Amino acid sequence: MTERAIFAGGCFWGMQDLIRKRAGVVSTRVGYTGGDVKFATYRNHGTHAEGIEIVFDPEKTSYRELLEFFFQIHDPTTPLRQGNDRGTSYRSAIYYVNDAQRVEALNTIADVDASGLWPGKVVTEVEPAGDFWEAEPEHQDYLLHRPNGYTCHFVRPDWVLPRREAAE
Repeated sequence: MTERAIFAGGCFWGMQDLIRKRAGVVSTRVGYTGGDVKFATYRNHGTHAEGIEIVFDPEKTSYRELLEFFFQIHDPTTPLRQGNDRGTSYRSAIYYVNDAQRVEALNTIADVDASGLWPGKVVTEVEPAGDFWEAEPEHQDYLLHRPNGYTCHFVRPDWVLPRREAAE
């Protein structure tokens, strides 16, 4: 059985390139989510964010592990911005598909803020998942097809949350 996660953290090309390589990730697709336009496209996506839908195997990776990696590969402290990309499309957001994901997202954000490892307070939105409009084929696996293409995402080895102690 698989589960679904939806994140937005700036340009979807770089996020997809890093997340699709993770153990337990079954598939990814990029698209537009969290906004106001039906049948959103690259040229007409209104207030949608560029997002990534992740299908994952919870036996091989947890939602929490995906969240921690999400916070490691983008800067969740910059409102409406990621690298040189600015605007609503590039905001940091988590779109939860059930209440357990909402709780885990809020707990992870609290842990990120408490850690002091990130450059500021998290501005990531946490909202219920709505429509996810799949991006055009040329945007899917973009950096796989164009290895020297644009990205502002990278693994930040210093932005790793300390492991939680198991409850006794």
